[in-house]
Amino acid sequence: MCPHEELCFDVRTHLPGEDDLAARQGTVRLAGAATAALVGGGLGAFALTPAGAAARTSPVTTVATSTVATSTVATSTVATTTVVTGAAAGCSTGRYQKAVEGYLKKLGGFGPVTVDGRQSAADCAAIKKFQKRYGIEPAAGLAGPTTNNVAGRLAATRTSACKAKKSGTTFCVDLTHQTTWVMRNGAVLVKPTVTRTGMKGHRTPAGTWRINKRTKKEWSDPYEVWLPYWQRFVGGRGFHQTTTYLHDMWRGSHGCVNLLPEDARRYWGIGRIGMTVKVIGRRSGT
Repeated sequence: MCPHEELCFDVRTHLPGEDDLAARQGTVRLAGAATAALVGGGLGAFALTPAGAAARTSPVTTVATSTVATSTVATSTVATTTVVTGAAAGCSTGRYQKAVEGYLKKLGGFGPVTVDGRQSAADCAAIKKFQKRYGIEPAAGLAGPTTNNVAGRLAATRTSACKAKKSGTTFCVDLTHQTTWVMRNGAVLVKPTVTRTGMKGHRTPAGTWRINKRTKKEWSDPYEVWLPYWQRFVGGRGFHQTTTYLHDMWRGSHGCVNLLPEDARRYWGIGRIGMTVKVIGRRSGT
């Protein structure tokens, strides 16, 4: 049970991005090509790729900047080459690359991705956009364990499982996948996003509830912290902006439904006293 009748949440500290800090940057080095033959006035060019980057078949952009030739005998040709490969500089291929590409393709809305397990500039941009949307740190485009976990949970969420009523607004919480979304008149109003609910000993109860208290900033006496965008729906449990890094899934709340700042604000803008909250499933380990 929640230690306080009105409020429950998690206030432990966090070291940001501990799951995904392995982002690496390739080092581009000029190969030891000192000379190249001039053929019909043409110029030889060197294709360079970041160290450790996977080979790609996507187009390579090459820019040659200078050619020097003297007398009737071509003595030297010097080329400086800039190469943009399919894998964007500083956006390494993560161990979950192909899985994340598949999830993002299914979810849509993050830009074009190719499900082949090889990082490209487009893949990198899509993964970064996804990471920024869901508060994953650092948002460096690396398909690490946190990105894989979040994308997988969202892709596995079925909005129909909420069985929302055909009229009015229903806030849905999926404890199994740790996701939440909003339905209105039987259709999805707010697409699934991530949440973090009650940990072992403080399980968020499944059931159908109603929002019964709303304060834009609620003070917690026992924990001495503000809870932004508070919307209570059962006992001392409710929606509110997380007070810690949301993706520390080894921890949990004291029964509340923790939200990212963007989602907490949006839920606050939609919510009204008396609106339905449906909580389904069960969080693993609780």
